[in-house]
Amino acid sequence: MADKGSGGSRLPLALPPASQGCSSGGSGSSAGGSGNPRPPRNLQGLLQMAITAGSQEPDPPPEPMSEERRQWLQEAMSAAFRGQREEVEQMKNCLRVLSQATPAMAGEAELATDQQEREGALELLADLCENMDNAADFCQLSGMHLLVGRYLEAGAAGLRWRAAQLIGTCSQNVAAIQEQVLGLGALRKLLRLLDRDSCDTVRVKALFAISCLVREQEAGLLQFLRLDGFSVLMRAMQQQVQKLKVKSAFLLQNLLVGHPEHKGTLCSMGMVQQLVALVRTEHSPFHEHVLGALCSLVTDFPQGVRECQEPELGLEELLRHRCQLLQQHEEYQEELEFCEKLLQTCFSSPTDDSMDR
Repeated sequence: MADKGSGGSRLPLALPPASQGCSSGGSGSSAGGSGNPRPPRNLQGLLQMAITAGSQEPDPPPEPMSEERRQWLQEAMSAAFRGQREEVEQMKNCLRVLSQATPAMAGEAELATDQQEREGALELLADLCENMDNAADFCQLSGMHLLVGRYLEAGAAGLRWRAAQLIGTCSQNVAAIQEQVLGLGALRKLLRLLDRDSCDTVRVKALFAISCLVREQEAGLLQFLRLDGFSVLMRAMQQQVQKLKVKSAFLLQNLLVGHPEHKGTLCSMGMVQQLVALVRTEHSPFHEHVLGALCSLVTDFPQGVRECQEPELGLEELLRHRCQLLQQHEEYQEELEFCEKLLQTCFSSPTDDSMDR
């Protein structure tokens, strides 16, 4: 992957082997049978080494550190800081590639080479930014401004989906980066990509980035609501791309479980009726996630239950028929459990409950 950007003379970076430091960070923390372990390559590796050492049984009071041990420790710390500096330099080189203007009056071959270089830089950054320290450094280098301002709307689909993937990689589980990305207006652009882009890969990667910005992130979820994100999510579930449908339904289910206060908003949008309509389509593994979302929508929410009970939906008959189809298929047991839970929640009378007991 690191060689992708080396095809043209314009590329000002020599992409080093991935083993020089991406996300692992701890490759030097394991020891052989005897002797000192190899020094870690970056700060994350040094931290892992310290955690490992701290988890061992306490030793007797230490003896004065030997000169050999002192030298090894100095080398380990030096290697860790040197590895981190090397990765920052790689990111700077990648950003120089991405900041260049598209060559004017370029021929088809030159444009193809230029795009390959940019895609290679984005891929290397995605690998490096699996490390949270690198992701923070990338943002401090104004990398996120470049991604949101230029590459989410690039002409080439290969650049758009790699930019969306990199935004998600940097943002997941890091509140400070999520806030920066949201402040740059990325969520609006990502929702537009999910809703309208002609490339399926772009749409899937945009959904990944959206998920990283709204799950466990209150400010992101509020933006998502203001931008009518639930409607975009529903339209994504109605597409023919299986991966997009599954991931959209999974995100919807996750948001319902984590934020039940928005169930009323979803019911007012007709979400119950739309989910039931999806269950009526030709059976596929995607239905498990749709039924899971429907279960979340009715759990401890009487309005959702009442909407499921509307006779024109015919949901009770649909669920009973589905249960019969699934009972002999072990691979669909979770879907079967969702069907049974919906029947119990929405269509079970007190008499049924007492007979079951």
